[in-house]
Amino acid sequence: MACQGLASGETLKSLKAESETLRKKLEEERKKLHDVELEKVAEKAEALGELNMKTRRTLKGHGNKVLCMDWCKDKRRIVSSSQDGKVIVWDAFTTNKEHAVTMPTTWVMACAYAPSGCAIACGGLDNKCSVYPLSLDKDENLAAKKKSVAMHTNYLSGCTFTNSDMQILTSSGDGTSALWDVESGQLLQSFHGHSADVLTLDLAPSETGNTFVSGGSDKKANVWDLRSGQNVQSFDTHDSDINCVKYYPSGDAFASASDDSTCRLFDLRADREVSIYSKDSIIFGAASVDFSLSGRLLFAGYNDYTINVWDVLKGTRVAILFGHENRVSSLRVSPDGTAFCSGSWDNTLRVRHEG
Repeated sequence: MACQGLASGETLKSLKAESETLRKKLEEERKKLHDVELEKVAEKAEALGELNMKTRRTLKGHGNKVLCMDWCKDKRRIVSSSQDGKVIVWDAFTTNKEHAVTMPTTWVMACAYAPSGCAIACGGLDNKCSVYPLSLDKDENLAAKKKSVAMHTNYLSGCTFTNSDMQILTSSGDGTSALWDVESGQLLQSFHGHSADVLTLDLAPSETGNTFVSGGSDKKANVWDLRSGQNVQSFDTHDSDINCVKYYPSGDAFASASDDSTCRLFDLRADREVSIYSKDSIIFGAASVDFSLSGRLLFAGYNDYTINVWDVLKGTRVAILFGHENRVSSLRVSPDGTAFCSGSWDNTLRVRHEG
């Protein structure tokens, strides 16, 4: 059976050798386009001044590790999910809890705010993505209005709404990502191309077209066309799992965070990696990344409880932020760029801004 479809004289071994040769040729072609290093180009760029990011709010209420968080477009509310099975909506100004949902499972690894701010999505070890509509009534029983949208055959690792409340994109430990219709729960498109768990995804900024990037345990970052389901670009320079991917604000590049203790920047137009953010002293994995609104800074959360802030152009570290007492699992810059929030295995979220 396994040999059906092989031409005469072809064996699996010969095909593997051929694919390896093609891969090397591709790599050589890519190198020809590699004319100058990003750090070289950035030499003339002005150095950044001192960063003074202080923790302004600490959100306490989860009984276990915070695994994921997302900002509402109103720049004020935050949704977070935890190993304790709870999903909490916070007011980041007052630190009040506005809504709380107890999921039927622990390890709620993914949560997202709908663009309208009127719903949240979440999921984890239940292999599902559930959507809860939010209302102004704080005493409302959200669980009664729950809608199961996505069904995977393994854990849900990530979810994000597309540019409307009507569609949701999910990634899973079953090795696939998928696009779903929220109302009907119908599968609109599935994306196959990772050879192991998909751990993270990020949608391209809305102005730049219908693509998203995913990263996984196969050490690969793949760029996909949302409409066709095609894998249009692939990058495999990391040495370990890719835990987080994030588009550059312009949509022309994306950053990744990996268990190999590096963060990297990939330029989509040059079709290659253009920068590595690492230091010999950083030996723990990076779990999460996000860009400042200008794209000049890259915030990265690590398993050694710190957040490193990198100068994207020069490739240098401009600050180390302390405060969490366990690994930093998720990190997001607020929609207006004035603050960022980090979630940690120390059960808390911290909101920081300059000043």
